Amino acid sequence: MRLEQLQAFLAVVEAGSFQQATQRCKVTQSTISRQIQGLEAELGMPLFHRTSQSKLTLAGEMFLPRASRICQEWANAASELAKLVSGNQPELCVAAIHSASAHHLPPVLQQFCQDYPAVQLRVTSLGSDRALKVLRDGLVDVAIVMNNRFLTASPEMVVDILYEEPVEVLMATGHPLSQYDQVPWEAIAEYPQVVFKDGYGMQRMVQEQFQRNGLQLKPMVELNTLDGFRGMVRQSDLVALLPRSALMEIGNDPTLVVRPTANPVLSRQVVLVTTQDRLDIPPIQHFRALVKKLVSTPSATPLIPTPFPLP
Repeated sequence: MRLEQLQAFLAVVEAGSFQQATQRCKVTQSTISRQIQGLEAELGMPLFHRTSQSKLTLAGEMFLPRASRICQEWANAASELAKLVSGNQPELCVAAIHSASAHHLPPVLQQFCQDYPAVQLRVTSLGSDRALKVLRDGLVDVAIVMNNRFLTASPEMVVDILYEEPVEVLMATGHPLSQYDQVPWEAIAEYPQVVFKDGYGMQRMVQEQFQRNGLQLKPMVELNTLDGFRGMVRQSDLVALLPRSALMEIGNDPTLVVRPTANPVLSRQVVLVTTQDRLDIPPIQHFRALVKKLVSTPSATPLIPTPFPLP
């Protein structure tokens, strides 16, 4: 069953004859007849009495409301897709890691709201693995995450590298590790750590780094908020390995200090991920361009040691 057959059927019903239906459909009468005959053959019953008025048979009467609904649904779907392609999108959903949501996205969101005031922005802070899952499931349009090539390697994924930043050590002021200008990994391994929960790429990356160095990670507490990390570290001998963008405000807190690690320096790459089909939608195109312009810059998170003074 084809849409043209249903449209021909409705045109004959509305016009009252095969001949007048040709004017509505702008095709020949033989074309209309073939479409109706094909529809009747597929349904196994005649839909019209073959008279000058082309009256509906009982089967035609029963079929008419269903054919009308199918064609109306098609028209509604086509109209909604046309609006989507023209930029008339009700909302844009973004999943982003916490540090990006807190420090890098605010100017992007502000500019996007000015450019597309009719589009509702919905931003959710998630771990990288979870954010990529909801993107694949179609629950968000864009994910801003720590790069994981195993999860972004499929052909439909579009990945834009935004910036790279080092992972550094957060500790309380006066902690024994604060004596180091660059903290050796062997020294870090001596202390229990606050780590990210499962679903956060940082947890996996830190674990892999310890394994590569032949060291034992000592996870003591799992958290998923930056305030939680700061609170736990501030009041104990726990340490935390965090990306630099999560440590931007620490310099104003006299109870906490940050130190870079000794070589090998661990760093993470932050990327924007979406799917190829979504880039056909103007608001998503524009959001991506804004992120690349306002976030993907050398000044986003420079790879130079932050000057935290020794206590």
